[in-house]
Amino acid sequence: MINIEFLKRVLCMKLNKFFLFKTLLIGISLLIANPSSYGQNINPNFDSTLAKTLGGDDFGMKKYILVMLKTGSNNMADKVTRDSLFKLHLKNIGRLADSGKLIVAGPLGKNDRSYRGIFILNVTSLDEAQELLQTDPAVEQKLLEAELFQWYGSAALPEYLKSHKKIEKYSPG
Repeated sequence: MINIEFLKRVLCMKLNKFFLFKTLLIGISLLIANPSSYGQNINPNFDSTLAKTLGGDDFGMKKYILVMLKTGSNNMADKVTRDSLFKLHLKNIGRLADSGKLIVAGPLGKNDRSYRGIFILNVTSLDEAQELLQTDPAVEQKLLEAELFQWYGSAALPEYLKSHKKIEKYSPG
């Protein structure tokens, strides 16, 4: 004879396990689908089109190449040659900035490491950065030498150049 009460209890336990499992799966799914539930708030000002245009990831960041320019090994150039190469260096900075490949450039103050300036290049590979640096006459002639680093920064960094164009009284070259 089949014990109906026993079958009811077994069936009830199986259903409870099923519903517990289902509830657990739903909870995990919600956690994965909703980043704010684990400490990351969705920015109400998020502009997906702008983020995509600038190449930003979910944190509004992207990879760049940071270049530290140092005094080069060529100390044989005379003053006229040096001045000419640095004038071409500034012209090249303007060309790279206009093409969107160079987004930050500037000299450094005197220091004990022979660092002369920095570039932040809007490229992700060290090889592409090396190619761009070879277009700089001061680097090519070894008046400046470059140390390259991968860098992760705000994807909005290139946007400041639009404002800079409005505030610079004199432009290089």
